[in-house]
Amino acid sequence: MYNTDMPTRAELPSTGKLLRSTAIAVVTAAALLVTIVLPSEYGIDPTGVGTALNLTEMGEIKMQLAEEAEADAAMDAANRANPPAVDTDSSMRTETTTVAPVVAPVAPPPPPAPPAPERQSSILGTIGALIVSPAAAQEQRQDEMTIVLQPGEGAEIKLTMVEGEVAAFAWAVSEGGTVNYDTHGDGSGQNISYEKGRSVAADDGQLQAAFTGKHGWFWRNRGDAPISLTLRTSGTYTAIERLV
Repeated sequence: MYNTDMPTRAELPSTGKLLRSTAIAVVTAAALLVTIVLPSEYGIDPTGVGTALNLTEMGEIKMQLAEEAEADAAMDAANRANPPAVDTDSSMRTETTTVAPVVAPVAPPPPPAPPAPERQSSILGTIGALIVSPAAAQEQRQDEMTIVLQPGEGAEIKLTMVEGEVAAFAWAVSEGGTVNYDTHGDGSGQNISYEKGRSVAADDGQLQAAFTGKHGWFWRNRGDAPISLTLRTSGTYTAIERLV
């Protein structure tokens, strides 16, 4: 077994070298903190390097989404403590806040149709489908809700869905407006975030429940003017409600 020889006193770095190396490490860490970490993580750019490297915008997005996630979590906790009444009315309805709309809402396109159940090839399956289809058709519902968001205000609308259920949706903001949004769900002791976006004017698609619970959208108006937002949904969910 070979043991490394102990260095001689002459081979050891001097106190001056150690201090110089420590100073270089501190300066390098400070430079990285100011030019890279602060812009990309917190949107703080005192030198302008973060803006030149497009890091500042990334940091601002992170901070906004973090603030909205905290606000969303607080609202979910408040809703769980004081659950609102669930409206199971299956007819088409329109809900508008008491604040007078100051801008005309833009009607989103009709939501895409939810996926049809798999066809059965056998005669027995066909007969069964003929029996089941009318009942299933009765469970289909369509809803439309329009809300007005003041600058800085947020709103949350969710669907009551069972695991695996699919709902089609489309939403749009009044012309010239955009929102930050978080498509998410909670229930059965679980939470999930499906998608987040920043400065988006419209979106559509299908929302498939990862578990039984409430699934939907949280929007926040980060602009300087009030906006209207219209949401259209269709599917077999049992309820749609505005929670915030």
